[in-house]
Amino acid sequence: MKSSLAALADTAKQQTAMLKQIAKAQGVTVAEWQLLLKLQAGFDTQEKLAAEMQLDTSTLSRQLASLVKKEKLSKEAVGRDRRQLIYSVTPTGENAAAVINADYAKYEATVFDKWPQDEQNLLRILLNRLNKSVDRTLAP
Repeated sequence: MKSSLAALADTAKQQTAMLKQIAKAQGVTVAEWQLLLKLQAGFDTQEKLAAEMQLDTSTLSRQLASLVKKEKLSKEAVGRDRRQLIYSVTPTGENAAAVINADYAKYEATVFDKWPQDEQNLLRILLNRLNKSVDRTLAP
């Protein structure tokens, strides 16, 4: 039997592979999907997004440019010098995010289809406890 952390790592790899497949079907990467979700939540400038997602501006700029090119985002220059950009999710981007969210929810439901609710709740509790334990080991 695998150790708990090894089993968790294997599960994470499987979950990541499925999420990549779901996102790719909508023409975006997982990182771009996460960016769309943050934009939908109201983080509409590069500065706000960089702070919220803890990304450097060059990485974020590439992802934003890619989403604009894919017509998932639009941008508008604002301010006196027109250098600040406000990003908004286009209807195409809204649809992509909605489909990915729905497909991921279906995947999660399929994974836990045979699990009773009390076992699902117990797993959540234990995973949250594990996450806190790992966080403590990383604290200085």
